Amino acid sequence: MLKKLLIATAAGGLMMSTALAQQQAPAPAPSAPAATPATPKADDKAAMKADADKAAIKADADKAAMKADAKFVGKQTADQWLASKFKGTDVIGADNHKIGDVGDILFDKDAKAVAYIIGVGGFLGIGSKDVALDPKAFEVVPGDHGMADAKLKLAMTKDELKNAPAFEKYSPPARTTGTAPGTSPRPAGTTGSTTR
Repeated sequence: MLKKLLIATAAGGLMMSTALAQQQAPAPAPSAPAATPATPKADDKAAMKADADKAAIKADADKAAMKADAKFVGKQTADQWLASKFKGTDVIGADNHKIGDVGDILFDKDAKAVAYIIGVGGFLGIGSKDVALDPKAFEVVPGDHGMADAKLKLAMTKDELKNAPAFEKYSPPARTTGTAPGTSPRPAGTTGSTTR
């Protein structure tokens, strides 16, 4: 048995040494001139096409997932409000007296309500200011007709809301006139020349 093992090992070693001796070092690839762009090989083109196909399949799958997530709502329920009805909802304080009303709702990019904007103070809209509060600060209180005339209740007083920081709407930066940095636009009525 030992004799057969030694013969098999010697034969295997001989075959490996023969295979290694026949193997040649790869020839260096000729360098392409710097000015000519390398042309893609057929394998590269196939790989690029496969990548493009994968991207198209992923885009189609993403569209299908968005369609699957789209849920139609057929009817409003008694515990839901439309924004058109919600705006103008009375806000009452801890003493159950009106301290303002909902003027607007602030949403983030994910359609989540971030704040209710409450108009407080003033008379007939004159001298009032807007204050934004997280929706979690409010308690929904049913009105005389249930949720149809519900109110929002805060654990604050009218004076506390008047002293709160005012809400400022975002205003995008002013557009530039297209002049180069560090230069000012020409005054109206001037041409480019200084001679008359």
